[in-house]
Amino acid sequence: MTGNNKKAVVLLSGGMDSATVLGIAHSLGYELYTISFYYGQRNNKELGYATKLAKYYKVKEYKVITINLDTIGGSALLTDTNLNIPTNRIDNNNIPVTYVPARNIIFLSIAGAYAEVVDAEAIFIGANQMDYTGYPDCREEFLTAFEDALNKGTKTGQEGKRIKIIAPLLHMTKAEIIKKGMELGVPYQYTWSCYVGGRKACGKCDACKLRLQGFEEAGYQDVIPYETQ
Repeated sequence: MTGNNKKAVVLLSGGMDSATVLGIAHSLGYELYTISFYYGQRNNKELGYATKLAKYYKVKEYKVITINLDTIGGSALLTDTNLNIPTNRIDNNNIPVTYVPARNIIFLSIAGAYAEVVDAEAIFIGANQMDYTGYPDCREEFLTAFEDALNKGTKTGQEGKRIKIIAPLLHMTKAEIIKKGMELGVPYQYTWSCYVGGRKACGKCDACKLRLQGFEEAGYQDVIPYETQ
C-alpha cells in the first residue's frame, strides 16, 4: 500500500476476471474492501475461492451478501431447472441464457451503498465487453450511466465526493487479462470459472472454454485441474 488511504470497493466473485481486478486495485495502492454475493447461483463454489483471494490480498474488510435472485429465475446460472448450462458458445450479440436479469445493477447498487459507508472513492468491477458482448450490464455505456445515477442519487455524490466505477478489463481480451494478471502475480490457483461446479472444472462449459482459450493464447498453462485433462 502507498499509505495515501484511498479506498476502493471491489466486486469479487472468485472468478479469474474479478481476481485480476483485485490484483490491479491492489497494485494501485487502494485500501481494499471486497464484496461477494450469494445470489442463488447454481454453483456457489466460487465463493470459497473469493475468500481465499481476500485473505491473499489481506483486504481491509470482506463481505458476503445473500440476495435470493433464484426466486426470480430467468438464468441458466441460477437454480432455474428450465434452463441448461450452455456448452456451445455463439459469438454474436445475442443475450445468452447465462445472463442474470439486472445482476450488475443490483450488485453495483449494493457496492455503492457500501462505498458510502466506508468512504471509498471507487468501485472496481470485472465487467468485460469483449468476451461478453451479449451482456447489456457489461457494456461501457451501462457503466457510465450507472456511475452518473449513483452520484446523483447518493449523499456522497450530492456532497461532491464522486464515486468512480472502474472496469479495467472492459476492452481487454481474455489473453490480455491473463497476461496482466501474471504480470501482477495474481494467484489464479485461487480462482474458479466453471459454471458446473464439480470437483474439477468441467472444461466444457462456455466459461471453461473461454478461460482455457485465454491461457493458451497468452502462452501460459492454467493452474487449476480440469475433468477433460
